[in-house]
Amino acid sequence: MNEKSFDTLLRSVEGKVIEYRRDIHKHAESGWMEFYTASLVARELEKLGIEVRIGQDVVDPSSRMGVPDSNTLEKAYQRALREGADPKYLERMKGGFTGVVGIIGKRQGPTLGFRFDMDAVEIGECLKEEHLPTKLGFASIHPEAMHACGHDGHTAIGLGLANVLWALKDQLEGRVILLFQPAEEGARGAKAMMAAGVVDTVDFLFGIHIGVKATSNGEFYCGSDGFLATSKLDAHFQGHSVHAGLAPQDGRNALLAAATAVLNLHAIPRHGEGETRINVGRLVAGSGRNVIPADAYLAFETRGKTGEIDRYMREYAERILYHAASMHEVECKIQRMGEGVDATSDEELVDMVFTLAQKHKIFTHLKRKVTDFGGSEDFTHLMRQVQSKGGKTTYFMLGSNLSGNHHTKTFDFDESCLIKGVEILARLALEGKWNEQRNQS
Repeated sequence: MNEKSFDTLLRSVEGKVIEYRRDIHKHAESGWMEFYTASLVARELEKLGIEVRIGQDVVDPSSRMGVPDSNTLEKAYQRALREGADPKYLERMKGGFTGVVGIIGKRQGPTLGFRFDMDAVEIGECLKEEHLPTKLGFASIHPEAMHACGHDGHTAIGLGLANVLWALKDQLEGRVILLFQPAEEGARGAKAMMAAGVVDTVDFLFGIHIGVKATSNGEFYCGSDGFLATSKLDAHFQGHSVHAGLAPQDGRNALLAAATAVLNLHAIPRHGEGETRINVGRLVAGSGRNVIPADAYLAFETRGKTGEIDRYMREYAERILYHAASMHEVECKIQRMGEGVDATSDEELVDMVFTLAQKHKIFTHLKRKVTDFGGSEDFTHLMRQVQSKGGKTTYFMLGSNLSGNHHTKTFDFDESCLIKGVEILARLALEGKWNEQRNQS
């Protein structure tokens, strides 16, 4: 590969990558509602000449979790149309099938997969002038959603990679599959794409995330371990409302049952064989101060170092919910809304990435691996699937100076990291000697 030409190509793509990021950031969309973002991705891939698959071709309907109701999906669909999303792609995404896959290169030879998540976090963005997206005019125009975790940057990196690899497609050993995934937040989207078979032919799979443990410019981790298995659940309590003054004894207080559950959920004993987490993120109940609450809803999650430990937390939590309901004579229904599994990066791939990044001096603070991720990622479903078929996988952390913490309204990252993300992924695809790697596996 001609280094001068490659560098020129990268520089020519950098401005476009930042434009992609800001457009996506401005039109932030929650999981399964990424209509504007997914149609932008499909349009840009097809414009290059890349083979594109979308909708139910890449998302299995029966495997989706935590899908919004049809009315909410339709409103998001119509909003995307009003904001300029291309109807050509939207029609096939109707109902929230917002996955996109791009395929580059020859059918023969090794297959590389790169995954990029597209969804935003369900919080409102900071609108103060010192917040850079607000200052520069690309803050989210949707008050209920914000890219507070860097997925706008991930998607922009994916589109930048598509531009570079398409220009150099004749230099690829095999083929590259670009996976643009919906609904990572809440651990909902990867499993449905996996069930649709999108990684069944992938020999080497890569995921990337801005920040998390890599919180300064020039920092890069070539792999990650310590993903926590997780379960995302909703609990709905149904009681009976009456006048709170005249006949409280005839009521069945759903709020009281939910509150009892919340306190006891956070009192679940920890597990001696590994990390555990539990968090109730939302409790909504009641209708008025003088009415016994008939309905209550809470959204919560469990996590564990392994699937077994997470199952311990989840089953304990479910017992608490049902018994809290029974104590107050109300009904309780529990819904599984998302899940992630534990997984580890493959050491051979981590070593190879480290050597390549070191050779080209892409990063000033190059590190082998995060060993204590401490959170969850549904990319782990895809990792496990590739590994089960004899493939290898790793998950990168791309360093950036951050403003605010992940999942907060002031979150932002330094856009100079984006082209570094494009470069490392492009060099992997073009210089990885993947035929040799596959033969050694």
